[in-house]
Amino acid sequence: MRSFIPKIAAIALTGAALSGCAAMDRLENIGQAPKLTAVDNPAGRQIVAAIPAPQPIMHVDNSLWQPGSHSFFHDPRAAHVGDVITVNVNVADAAKLSNSSTRSRTNTDNADLTNFFGLESALPSNVDPTSLLKMGSDMSNAGTGAINRSEAINLTLAALVAQVLPNGNLVIDGHQEVRVNNELRDMRVSGIVRREDITQNNTVNLAQIAEARISYGGRGQVTDVQQPRYGSQVLDVLMPW
Repeated sequence: MRSFIPKIAAIALTGAALSGCAAMDRLENIGQAPKLTAVDNPAGRQIVAAIPAPQPIMHVDNSLWQPGSHSFFHDPRAAHVGDVITVNVNVADAAKLSNSSTRSRTNTDNADLTNFFGLESALPSNVDPTSLLKMGSDMSNAGTGAINRSEAINLTLAALVAQVLPNGNLVIDGHQEVRVNNELRDMRVSGIVRREDITQNNTVNLAQIAEARISYGGRGQVTDVQQPRYGSQVLDVLMPW
């Protein structure tokens, strides 16, 4: 018990320090709208693990078709680092599960010792060899569970090609911020896209993005009111009941 108290104190102090830093940031922004994140170039940072580049393709003379070309004409679809591509995010998921289980068991055990190599006569006079042991047990268990979830997200976001993989797949990354009054909405999308899945309108759907990461949230006065206070969050973690 004594070793448990210092651990609780350390966790509480750590939570207080972290909440204090966040509180200082909030105090500095009192009376001001949320600050927008500076625009950066996703091509300048590595989003996925580095993959060795293939050998350069040599130009073939006296040929209308060059190795690595996808068509005879210019392709308006995103294909190089820095190109812009439009991502359509349409999520309409629904899940409904219901489980029910019931279990019961009844046991009865009886044992006697009327004959045991003639040694039953050595039992004390107050012991009845025909009724030495009688046990019984009764157990029952019933459980139910239900899940009913529905999610819907519809948004369109422009992203940049951050990296071209050796097999031709494109790593995309897009970030968008919208500020209305003192509330900031933050949207981000990233993943890996095949060139074949990009439409002629230079768009791609979420279902065709591998390793997709979608983030849609916000911060501001309205979002802050919806969050529990830091003290309540710390107590919710520390309280064992």
